[in-house]
Amino acid sequence: MIFPDLFAEYKTLVDKADKAFKKMEGEYGHLIPCRIHCCDCCYAIFGLFLIEAIFLNHFFNNLNRKERREAIIRSEKADAKMLQVKDKLNETFPDDPKMQIYGLGKQRARCPLLDDKDECILYEHRPITCRLYGIPTSINGKASVCGKTGFQKGIAYPTFDLDKVYKELYSLSKQLLQQARCQNLGKATLLISVSKTIKTSLTNLIKEEFE
Repeated sequence: MIFPDLFAEYKTLVDKADKAFKKMEGEYGHLIPCRIHCCDCCYAIFGLFLIEAIFLNHFFNNLNRKERREAIIRSEKADAKMLQVKDKLNETFPDDPKMQIYGLGKQRARCPLLDDKDECILYEHRPITCRLYGIPTSINGKASVCGKTGFQKGIAYPTFDLDKVYKELYSLSKQLLQQARCQNLGKATLLISVSKTIKTSLTNLIKEEFE
């Protein structure tokens, strides 16, 4: 079950992200320390829209068996760690889901796609979030940037508007569900972890009900 038309539209968004990064790199390269084996972004916790998850899943399944198996093992370890963190946050803030989410966002977890050489095994197909990590971005009007960069508070810099991209990713995810004749279009709003993305079959990512 492949969606070539939606994949093409998704790649257009990827190209926009890459161009934005290159433009910032050209103007503020001295403030952006991104380099080979710099993997700070690979420990950030974030979710994927369904279109991103399906895209990543497709290329993950094109890897050789050894690479897939090792990534799955890494994902199991990461999931076990995150489960412990979630349990602790539930105990600390039993009646405050916002604080639970806030606390989870402060955690660090190694991406299962990061191998023992600190290289991404799906670098060419990495999500948009990964492609923009080293430059200033904004969500709901609030700017953020990697702490390893040289961008300073109080100084205005161009920022990449993630809200617009998220709206387009949501739209593509909804179209994907419609093409797959999935009844629950609400899944287009859900974010899926990289770990779940690579451990779940493409069909189940679309059909399965999960949080």
